[in-house]
Amino acid sequence: MALLQPQTSSVNGAASQEAYVPTASTSSPARHAAKLPSVAKAVVFTEDEVAEYNRQLQDATPMQILQWATEHLPGLYQTTAFGLTGLAALDMLSKISRQQGYSKHQVPLIFIDTLYHFSETLALAERASQKYGAPMHVYYPPGVSSVAQFESMYGKNLWETDEDTYDYVVKVEPARRAYAELDVKAVITGRRRSQGAQRANIPIIEIDETGLIKVNPLASWTFAETQTYIKENDVPYNALLDRGYKSVGDWHSTKAPDGSVASGAGVDADERSGRWADRKERSECGLHQNYFQMRKAFLKKQREREQLLKDEARQDDLPASTPPAI
Repeated sequence: MALLQPQTSSVNGAASQEAYVPTASTSSPARHAAKLPSVAKAVVFTEDEVAEYNRQLQDATPMQILQWATEHLPGLYQTTAFGLTGLAALDMLSKISRQQGYSKHQVPLIFIDTLYHFSETLALAERASQKYGAPMHVYYPPGVSSVAQFESMYGKNLWETDEDTYDYVVKVEPARRAYAELDVKAVITGRRRSQGAQRANIPIIEIDETGLIKVNPLASWTFAETQTYIKENDVPYNALLDRGYKSVGDWHSTKAPDGSVASGAGVDADERSGRWADRKERSECGLHQNYFQMRKAFLKKQREREQLLKDEARQDDLPASTPPAI
């Protein structure tokens, strides 16, 4: 059994948090470290390095990809809303932690509570975290922790009146706050190519516009492969899946997808067709959109709202105008 030893990594030439790398071992048949790429320096990758890692990892199994990530990427967390892919990765990471000689789960979870999750999702988050002993960091929209507080600050049904602001406030800002507070350098995601749309060509390793490393270990798996893994490994899953859902987000923007059991058709419909079902132009949440563009748009709208409030206040302070004599 390989035991992990701390090794100081370097970011832009400065000392960083400790990265964990395994000592030599030949006792674990599931490990294929000799075939996986080594990382000369942690966290900061060039485009050429990312391309080379993707080339070398293209035929690796999800377990091997996750193993590589845990051994070479400091500041590693799993971001999850506890969909099937994320749950499969969570189960694999638990197995890897034990293989590496740890008694506890080694990759903490980040769960963004939008305040509008299904009750089934919230129950699953607690159940899965407890089952695997995985530390879970829960982040809420800024300044609030309940629907009442949120609606008092932003109004009701913000997802209908200003969808982009809603997406930024309930997902993007909490995630970026988590990354900053937890010193996150890399995240494991639950995206797969078979989910289509913007995910159809995602690589295994990618770097976003902020420099965050994203690892998509199950990128090559289909929904059926993921579902089979869940069943064969007794992984807890969202009860809504038994009612025909395949991908579950906020309750107000999730429906059982066309072709699902719930809609009385077949089982081969687009997995994410039930997300934003009434808005066909949407296929991806804000977590995987360009952060700088979303932040810029949000701040612009915020300034416009502030100016509008100032203008209204100024009008209230003006003396009442006398109607013209007729």
